[in-house]
Amino acid sequence: MSDPRTIHLGLGAFFRAHQAYYTHRAEQLTGQQTGIHAFTGRKPDAAETLAAQGFGYTLIERGADGDKLELINSIRAASAGADQDAWRDAWLVDDLQLVTMTITEAGYRVTPDDLPALQAGRPGSAMSRLLYGLQTRRQAGLGPVAVISCDNLASNGEVLGRTVRELAGQWDDDLAAWIETSASFPSTMVDRITPATTDADRELATAWLREQGAEQAIDNMPVVCEPFTEWVIAGDFPAGRPAWDQVGVTVVDDVAPYEQRKLWLLNAGHSMLAYYGLALGHATIDQTMADPRCTELLEALWSAAAEVLPFDAAEIERACEALRVRFRNPRIRHNLIQIAGDGSQKLPNRTLGIYRARRAARLPLDPGTPATLAGWLIHLGTDRVNDQGVAELYSRFASAETATPSARIPVMLEFFGADLADDHELAAAIGDQLKQLDVK
Repeated sequence: MSDPRTIHLGLGAFFRAHQAYYTHRAEQLTGQQTGIHAFTGRKPDAAETLAAQGFGYTLIERGADGDKLELINSIRAASAGADQDAWRDAWLVDDLQLVTMTITEAGYRVTPDDLPALQAGRPGSAMSRLLYGLQTRRQAGLGPVAVISCDNLASNGEVLGRTVRELAGQWDDDLAAWIETSASFPSTMVDRITPATTDADRELATAWLREQGAEQAIDNMPVVCEPFTEWVIAGDFPAGRPAWDQVGVTVVDDVAPYEQRKLWLLNAGHSMLAYYGLALGHATIDQTMADPRCTELLEALWSAAAEVLPFDAAEIERACEALRVRFRNPRIRHNLIQIAGDGSQKLPNRTLGIYRARRAARLPLDPGTPATLAGWLIHLGTDRVNDQGVAELYSRFASAETATPSARIPVMLEFFGADLADDHELAAAIGDQLKQLDVK
């Protein structure tokens, strides 16, 4: 069997339920073997466990009515992130096509240690490891490659490409020039919920494999996911790619509208349900979907977003109906408190993105914005806040001597921008929502 033609950094559940899944499907359809060499972030555990079971694993699609199991075999090698020899050798595969990454937003930051680490030949961070790999390929005189971010980062290809070029320019001018002609950075939008795998899931996968008579008789690394999945890609692939477009991937000229659709329908909807739902005593998304107080606001938010999204009504309704099915799935437990984290970073692009787009279009205030912000204000008064960016807002609350959610409304609005501070209609609507929630 040929060497893997894809390198992946970040051997986690989402990657295995998404990119590895699509590559597996493409290989099955066309018979063309791509293969993936997957690397962990730091710890070797996942690579060792996967290697011990022959690199295959069970994908458990958890629908409302039952589970669908499938053995995924697109990963052909797995290595610890610290294994520099394996990292270098993976880049030396002559017909390498792709390098994909799921490293979360923090992984795209360049630190003061990155340049010294590259100069010493000891890359540690994701960005320095990527530069080291590109340098390895350049020095070997090998062909071009596409580097693809699969993280929930707006314009992720542009962000990744800019970061790589800037760091390369600091390290080696020849490498920087080579990257300009021999590396591409496609942008993507990815979507699939992957809840944590339990011991019961591992037992389920192992029992199913034995029923199938599979050589792999035990599975310690199954991955659970919802049935829904989406991947939208825009960009060039100078060395080719798997036939993803034949197995459900949408290839477009511009990912931005699809990012906006996800941000304002799925993500803004999640934030509203999280904060409002927590204020009503709910714990999970599916619980909020059984409460008309939540669903009426959700539908209103989606209608408001639809008026400022660049898609026709039929496309918006298809997207909303898919979300209704996903949100109601009682077997995908999506905890509201988890979604509620980092609201100070999420709300400006989600809820307030809709608000500002509607105000620019001179459209009336939608009920979803004040409902979300009212729920967030209540959440900020609890001991369950997980948001490093909110320290400044708490300081402003203290300076203004505001102790109740209603008194904190103007301080919060000014925190999010001067353009909100003068919106008395929004402030009054938030106050009305607090009263409906029986909060002063």
